[in-house]
Amino acid sequence: MLNVGKIEEGFVLDHIKAGMSLSIYHHLQLDKLDCTVAIIKNARSNKMGRKDILKVECDIDTLNLDILGFIDHTITVNVIKDGEIVEKKALFLPKEIKNVIKCRNPRCITSIEQELPHIFVLTDPRREIYRCKYCEEKCRKRW
Repeated sequence: MLNVGKIEEGFVLDHIKAGMSLSIYHHLQLDKLDCTVAIIKNARSNKMGRKDILKVECDIDTLNLDILGFIDHTITVNVIKDGEIVEKKALFLPKEIKNVIKCRNPRCITSIEQELPHIFVLTDPRREIYRCKYCEEKCRKRW
């Protein structure tokens, strides 16, 4: 049995689809922070069968909830203070995301003006479809 110690202050991302933890780790840019991170892959779960868990010992304000909500809005975010869960944050599909995905339309202004941010707007929440703010190219979530 694997035993990962509890954290004193930070957050735990639970109920991550199995195999997605490293992608989330990179998208949240946790590799650029100077903090302790535990990645648990393929943990047994009664609810999901298999799941991943991320434990991060740093300030919750470093977590970009919009990126996390875009990747998977069903992830559970547990805020930890003094070794105890003090809050559970709900995730939602963000209305707009910036520089998470890139527009694939070769005629889009972002292909020519490389310094422009890639901004996508949620146009169909039910089907989780985003469109480029500049050219309206459709992007369906693939996570």
